[in-house]
Amino acid sequence: MEHNVVVKRTALLVMDVQTAIVAGAPPSMLRAVSVALDGAHAAGIQVVYIQVLLRPGRAGVSPRNKKLTGLHEMLTEGAPGLEILPAVAPLPGDFVLTKHRVSSFAGSGLDVLLRSLDITHLVLTGASTSTAVLSTALAAADLDFEMTVLSDACFNGSRVALHELLVGELFPTIADVMTADQWVAQLDNAD
Repeated sequence: MEHNVVVKRTALLVMDVQTAIVAGAPPSMLRAVSVALDGAHAAGIQVVYIQVLLRPGRAGVSPRNKKLTGLHEMLTEGAPGLEILPAVAPLPGDFVLTKHRVSSFAGSGLDVLLRSLDITHLVLTGASTSTAVLSTALAAADLDFEMTVLSDACFNGSRVALHELLVGELFPTIADVMTADQWVAQLDNAD
């Protein structure tokens, strides 16, 4: 019974796994996302995809926002490569939310969705570790969600040292950190 309650209150977040964003991701990261998705679906865990799509004409992005100003053209609605990577595409029953900022909570309706589903535990995956995953993790911590970060199901481009610092030092202060295989094995062992 305990496992069933935990599963019902858990959601797997798959953030910014869009073709252009994860173009340079190592195959091992995409494999880890697939493992997490397969495990979540098998266990009946809710899957929520978050995709970033910025509005045309720089609407909603101030020139003071250094990160999004630099990425605006690549991430504007209608730009090529912003579809969710077909290899890890949503299944029926998965939710797909759109955000217009770095954090998955900013303007996407994620908090309302999670609370309406009585979700209390988030499992984080996606790109990039130092933007979407970090921003979402910090927001989730402030909103009192329990968290697990799947270290091998996150990607930070060429900034490997920053990824290692976040999963090795920062994330353990607010979340459990493990690999996708470890998380799925934990689900299997709880049955």
